[in-house]
Amino acid sequence: MKKPDTPHDEEERLKTLYSLDVLDTGAEERFDRLTRLAKRMFDVPIALVSLVDANRQWFKSHSGLEATETTREVSFCGHAILSDDIFMVSDATQDERFFDNPLVTNDPYVCFYAGYTLKHLNGSKLGTLCIIDSKPRILNKDDIEALRDLAELAERELAAVQLATIDDLTLISNRRGFTLLAQKSLNLCARQNIPVTLVYFDLNNFKSINDTFGHAEGDKALITFAEKMKHIFRDSDVIARMGGDEFVVLLTNTVSEHAEKIISRLRQSIENYNKEENNGYDISFSDGIVTVENAQEHTIETLLDQSDALMYEKKYKCFGTGKK
Repeated sequence: MKKPDTPHDEEERLKTLYSLDVLDTGAEERFDRLTRLAKRMFDVPIALVSLVDANRQWFKSHSGLEATETTREVSFCGHAILSDDIFMVSDATQDERFFDNPLVTNDPYVCFYAGYTLKHLNGSKLGTLCIIDSKPRILNKDDIEALRDLAELAERELAAVQLATIDDLTLISNRRGFTLLAQKSLNLCARQNIPVTLVYFDLNNFKSINDTFGHAEGDKALITFAEKMKHIFRDSDVIARMGGDEFVVLLTNTVSEHAEKIISRLRQSIENYNKEENNGYDISFSDGIVTVENAQEHTIETLLDQSDALMYEKKYKCFGTGKK
């Protein structure tokens, strides 16, 4: 087994990593959603956001793996941070650097590994976003580009750049975060020729909740709706608060009939909540559904526009107004 070499800027690299104050922190949805999406996009059992500490690699997100860290000397990510490009091992059992590595010979039986380095704004390489499989694989050009794109999203979250992608109130993606992540999913659907459905939601009579019960209660309604969405939709679905009382979800490999069934479950869950909480008001919503079989001919923005228009058309029929 070959232990990873030490980067030439190790002291500065570790200083930068520690300045982020992220090691040994709790799970965060913004990272977990990326690893879940990576698992689904590449059909692999494990996807990680791994940070390489002085003597260990620690997983900020570990989808498909129970362990939260390993020693650095057995880590694949320790090798990956030495590279400026993708670090890929097609078959570790046949690679002289890894064939006797305990991560290869024992659980999780790593055979395939591909990781992109996560860089800080100052250029320091902090870790990787990586995917792992227990059988040999080779990524094609499009796959490599998609993995790079996901790694760039993880970099932005680690660097905490000013252009945040998380809604402060509900802790799900905001419009920018949704646009970035959903477009990657749409591109994947286009390459694999699978259908995609986008649903736009608007809470009914939300203004009256704020006016009658106060903004704190309005915030509670928004948080509740976001939590119900997270519970009903799949982990791989991309959900977001677009602003105000508007929400959206992108469902891959899903047609409108299936989406309608899921939305029906969401509506029932909300109705049950209303009965149990008896807040003096009811949370309800209008929705617009757009399904496309050929995602290659569309962008996220066009789907948002179409579903938004359909949602307000429904709202007008029910309430006699295009808005609240």
